[in-house]
Amino acid sequence: MKIAIGSDHAGFRYKEKIKQHLGELGHEVTDFGADSEAPVDYPLFVRPVALAVAGGEVERGVVLGGSGNGEAMAANRVKGVRCALCWNTESARLARQHNDANMLSFGQRLLPEEVALEIVRVWLDTPFEGGRHLRRIQLLDVE
Repeated sequence: MKIAIGSDHAGFRYKEKIKQHLGELGHEVTDFGADSEAPVDYPLFVRPVALAVAGGEVERGVVLGGSGNGEAMAANRVKGVRCALCWNTESARLARQHNDANMLSFGQRLLPEEVALEIVRVWLDTPFEGGRHLRRIQLLDVE
């Protein structure tokens, strides 16, 4: 799977770990930065990930920050993006299963590294069940 990833300085360390983990799983990863823990503005790194997802350049996107809140909000401003802020594996599973989330956001300051990696795994492995949830997803794409 082609996956884009981006973070601000507060999510940089986990971004690097997740990028490595995704590569080990055989995924093709495009890293949109940041490139260090030096302070930066998250929209500069989140928006390109969201645009890559919405434009079909990649199938999924992962964005990280301190809490993940701002990153999810910025990503969801792009039409066609359904970015879920997840804090455990159950929220990640439901985001895919019920909401067809094509982007994932979470905060490095709020989760242990092992939990973050497990959230990514569950989110990638869970299919969208469609059916009764499809109409709700289609409503998100109106202008």
